[in-house]
Amino acid sequence: MDSVVSDATAVSEPPVEAPAVAGIPAQPRPEDPLLDTEDGAQDWQLDHTRAPIATKIVVAGGFGVGKTTFVRAVSEITPLQTEALMTRASEDTDDLTSTPDKLTTTVAMDFGRITLDNDLVLYVFGTPGQQRFWFMWDDLVRGAIGAIVLADTRRLTDCFPALDYFESCGLPYIVAVNHFEGTERFEPEDVREALTVSPDVPVVIMDARKRYSVVETLLSMVAHALEATPE
Repeated sequence: MDSVVSDATAVSEPPVEAPAVAGIPAQPRPEDPLLDTEDGAQDWQLDHTRAPIATKIVVAGGFGVGKTTFVRAVSEITPLQTEALMTRASEDTDDLTSTPDKLTTTVAMDFGRITLDNDLVLYVFGTPGQQRFWFMWDDLVRGAIGAIVLADTRRLTDCFPALDYFESCGLPYIVAVNHFEGTERFEPEDVREALTVSPDVPVVIMDARKRYSVVETLLSMVAHALEATPE
């Protein structure tokens, strides 16, 4: 008789919850089906047997070439931006001839995130463009799988320092020409010749304001990094 009562009690009892700890409400057990019905969650977020592959890419280039715009256009989260208003003190240092409407400048870095596939997440870091902030580059590129060097065809020489930097440290990179309105459009091979970039480095034409264009550029970078360092 006792066994019958205990069996009936076991059937009617609600699912056991994990006990509350330090004032935190009791949490459902992992087998709770509610855990698998979260709206908007990625597959890898619900599958506790695997974790997403997180990779880091650096976006570099000259002053005012579009690095902040690049990160802002593609980030699925509110991007971290460290912009400061430009002052008269920088007039002799920062050339605004090609970007007369520019009012702010990045003084540390830009940061954004994009999920390219169910289990591939890219963390995108934009470097500051002015020479006085180049000391930060060593920290920003640590752990990156590759870099994107943004170029403006009106002032190609501005991206030479970034090209030299990534060549010297051996980090795979591609060149992305940010095509500004009202400027002449050049073919990738013409830009390659002007920059004396080796044939194995991809050169793409893109628009940093458009998300689809930025995504295509990131995919080109990932493909090049995998080809250059398949391990």
